[in-house]
Amino acid sequence: MSTILDSLAISSLFSSSLHPSLLPSPPLSATWHRRSPLKLTGFSKSYSTPFNNNQVSLASSSRIPLRTSSISGEASDVSFDVPTVTEETWDSLVLNATEPVVVEFWAPWCGPCRMFHPVMSELAKQYVGRARCLKLNTDDSPSVASRYGIRSIPTIMIFVNGEKKDAIIGAVPKTSLTASIDKYL
Repeated sequence: MSTILDSLAISSLFSSSLHPSLLPSPPLSATWHRRSPLKLTGFSKSYSTPFNNNQVSLASSSRIPLRTSSISGEASDVSFDVPTVTEETWDSLVLNATEPVVVEFWAPWCGPCRMFHPVMSELAKQYVGRARCLKLNTDDSPSVASRYGIRSIPTIMIFVNGEKKDAIIGAVPKTSLTASIDKYL
C-alpha cells in the first residue's frame, strides 16, 4: 500500500511545472520509471530532464536542493554597510549628532526589513557627509523602540539635532525616503 501511495505522490510531484532543481527531496529509496523523457513547461523555455534510460532515480546525490531554515534571496546576499546603533550608543550617535540622522528600526525575523536593507545601504552611500544612516535592531534594543512608539517594522525615523522630525512606516520606495530626508538637509 505504501509503495502505491509513494508512486502517486512522486508522479504528482513530477507532473508539476517546476524545474527539477526546484523540487523537494523525495524518499531516498524511491525509483520511478517513465516511458518518455520528462518535459517541464511554464517557463520561457521548456526543460527536459537530464536523465538517461527513461528512468528517474531519486537518490540523495540528486541535484534537488534541500530545504533549510536559513533565509535566502536577494536581500540576504547583499553586503550591508549601514552602521548599527544600540541602546548604549543611541545618545552619542543619534541624539548628539550634528547632522541629520536616518534610523531604520528593524528585526532579523522581519522579511520586509531584510528586503529594505539594500535601500538603506544605497541611502547611506548617497548621503555620505550630509546625513548619517543607522539601523537599530528592535529585538536587541527594545527600550529605544518603545520610547519612540515603534509598533510596526520597518520604521524609518529622521532626527535633526536630537529631535524626531519624521517617521516613515513600512518598506517604502527609495524616492519617498529621499524626498523626506531632503526636507531636513
